[in-house]
Amino acid sequence: MKTTTIISSSFLLLFILLISANPYVLRAFDVETSKGNAEEFEDVERSHFPDEFLFGVSTSAYQIEGAILEDGKSLSNWDVFVHKNGTIRNGDTGDIATDHYHRYMEDIEIIHSLGVDAYRFSISWPRILPSGKIGDVNAAGIMFYNRIIDNLLLRGIQPFVTIHHGDMPQLLQERYGGWLSPLIQDEFVHFAETCFKNFGDRVRYWITVNEPNLFVDLAYEMGINPPGHCSPPFGNCSAGNSDTEPLIAMHNMLLAHAKASKLYRQQFQPKQGGLIGIVGSTFMYEPLTDDEHDKEAANRALAFNVAWTFDPLVFGDYPQEMRRYNKNDLPNFTSEEKLLIKDSIDFLGLNHYATLYAKDCIHTSCNCSEASHDTTCAPGGDRAISGFVSTTAERNGVLIGEPTGLVECCYVVPRGMEKIVDYVKNRYHNKPMFITENGYSSPLQQEDQLDDLQHDAKRIEFHKAYLASLARAIRNGADVRGYFVWTLMDDFEWAYGYAVKFGLYSVDHVTLDRIPRSSAKWYRNFLKNTTFSVMKPTIALSFRSAEQL
Repeated sequence: MKTTTIISSSFLLLFILLISANPYVLRAFDVETSKGNAEEFEDVERSHFPDEFLFGVSTSAYQIEGAILEDGKSLSNWDVFVHKNGTIRNGDTGDIATDHYHRYMEDIEIIHSLGVDAYRFSISWPRILPSGKIGDVNAAGIMFYNRIIDNLLLRGIQPFVTIHHGDMPQLLQERYGGWLSPLIQDEFVHFAETCFKNFGDRVRYWITVNEPNLFVDLAYEMGINPPGHCSPPFGNCSAGNSDTEPLIAMHNMLLAHAKASKLYRQQFQPKQGGLIGIVGSTFMYEPLTDDEHDKEAANRALAFNVAWTFDPLVFGDYPQEMRRYNKNDLPNFTSEEKLLIKDSIDFLGLNHYATLYAKDCIHTSCNCSEASHDTTCAPGGDRAISGFVSTTAERNGVLIGEPTGLVECCYVVPRGMEKIVDYVKNRYHNKPMFITENGYSSPLQQEDQLDDLQHDAKRIEFHKAYLASLARAIRNGADVRGYFVWTLMDDFEWAYGYAVKFGLYSVDHVTLDRIPRSSAKWYRNFLKNTTFSVMKPTIALSFRSAEQL
């Protein structure tokens, strides 16, 4: 027998032994190699992370609270936007959402049952300041969040608080035009100051703004979030300029962050001892081909996505790549503003959901009207606002990873976690990081398959693979200090309504009961460093906490 035959047989025997011992190895191998994108799978345990590492779950106010006009709260921009015909899938709204406003104690018990270290949630701006600066602070809103914070701390859970997660009083949208006006900056600072005064004695982690880069893309480029502004080729809205408005809105959000950060550091941080940061949407990009132009396009995409948020807050100005291509459309910081904004964060928050291929549109045509059959063509790739980059999930007819419920952007690509953390580590001199969101949405075709949705092996595989990737980055020196699962329970997922499901818990649309999925028990056992295997029971069960599974 030839030596090569012996080696091949030994490898086959070893592989059979491996998959017999761990069914996840086989499942992961089949999924990835069938798409031509094999990734090494490794198991992961809580002990692979530092002892002080924070594990948690994330939510946001509009997506779960409901109670849109109760106890003094005013209408938010989202409350109004969702009631416009055609804006949200299936006509869904957040009027009730998961009714967290009335069920917060039940939800805190669920969070506690998971054994997490921290809970990331956001404060509803119109619940605290219904009329903005010109009105009074809403005492009922303050009481609501005080109860949440106090009950979390009572159970040993750190509150990780986002001040602005997309929702603002509709009055401010009408008064100023939202984030398009520099006047909104002082409104935000007043809101942040109100939060620091009322909650800062117990909150150690503050996030000023969630994903400003993604927010302005969706709200002012694509027009699918309020106020619904856009222009061709990105969309056909009744108002807006997709080439310039995202840059203006982002500029105001970054300055609002910097002013709030300065206020916190000068007036509150010395006594309260907390940290303040911002969260960016951090897609990873890989070149579509080995061509140097596509490699440059991938780097440019990272600059126009990740560095657009973080560069000003670390270095004091926008990335040079943006200055080069956006020219006069990109606002300038004054010398005073550069000093204000530079080093205005204690940590970086990374929301990571996607890895995509990047195609150069400077040296190659990306005009979709001319390439209607080109799967790498995305509207707007030939525009400066996109960095002259077109992104796609497909290469040579093969997807970059297994599809999820967000087929427009999000595929299972675990290596992207390690790569994006490495990128941020290297670009920002290893500034402290938190993975503030990472999650798996079930493919939409499973919507009516209760068994697959409740016994969600795919979600478990997803988190194990991404956590293993994150652990590698940490072993290689990345200063990552926490990981938050998106999300605690199925919620209102913006333009997708309730069709897209990220939750460790499902929510019955009629009773609003929270029903733990297999992933809830897996996460609980992972945090306790115990093993867990997915086994489907013969009957469907409904419980209140992971401990009861």
